[in-house]
Amino acid sequence: MWSTVATAFKLGLQQLSLLQLLTGASFFSWITLGIFLAWKKQLRQSVRTVPNNFRAILLLALLNPVLYYLVLFKAYDLLPAQVAQSLNYTWAITLTLLSVPLLGHKLNKTDIIAIVLGYTGVVLISMSGKSIAGEISYFGVFLALFSTIIWAGYWLLNAKDGRPPVIKLFQSFSFAVPILILLLVVIEGVPDSINLKQLASVIYIGLFEMGLAFMCWQMALHLTDKVSKISTLIFFSPFISLFIIHHVLGEPLHMLTFLGLGMIIAGILIQKSAS
Repeated sequence: MWSTVATAFKLGLQQLSLLQLLTGASFFSWITLGIFLAWKKQLRQSVRTVPNNFRAILLLALLNPVLYYLVLFKAYDLLPAQVAQSLNYTWAITLTLLSVPLLGHKLNKTDIIAIVLGYTGVVLISMSGKSIAGEISYFGVFLALFSTIIWAGYWLLNAKDGRPPVIKLFQSFSFAVPILILLLVVIEGVPDSINLKQLASVIYIGLFEMGLAFMCWQMALHLTDKVSKISTLIFFSPFISLFIIHHVLGEPLHMLTFLGLGMIIAGILIQKSAS
């Protein structure tokens, strides 16, 4: 599911504005999460615990989905899909850097190797973007990297919150959806109409990228007896995604993209193996 989202983002942005796509996708993700919690008989609990966690929910909702996806969608709007997706995978390395000032962690040799590998990969991927499109939006590169800072910050705050993961996400979307609807109405106004392609885009992204993929991953983590056995499986996703991007969007695959993405993944794996 996560392998298809880069392509889905690009197709959706051809049909809708950033705010329209995010608002619609967030709404369908909220519905998906709510149905899942109702099936698990946890929906009432998720509603009942909102008042005690109001500030935490609001802060996390503003970070994800509101700010994170607005920045990420704009990056996808400005960059080839393979470039935006690959840069987004540096979030694990960004997390290491943020943990120094925020958590007081110290960088060891393995961390430094991972950082050097990761950001060398960023340079190579930026070069591939220039080769693919004839030019590269450095503002788009900045936004893609900035989205990793937002996500890493969200992850750090999220890790300190003891609420169950799916309940946390449902509560965040419960706050985010009305905020996004308000922003959409104030900034762009209510859309006059919506066609089937537009509806399909928001349903697909909301259902799969923001909903089912996350829930399947959380269930996998819960069911496994050793997280390390499955945690590396997620790194198949960006490579599978490159071929979907090529065949659906028609983007030519550049060797620098594979090399840069490989360096980013290698840096993350080296770091994970040492932890």
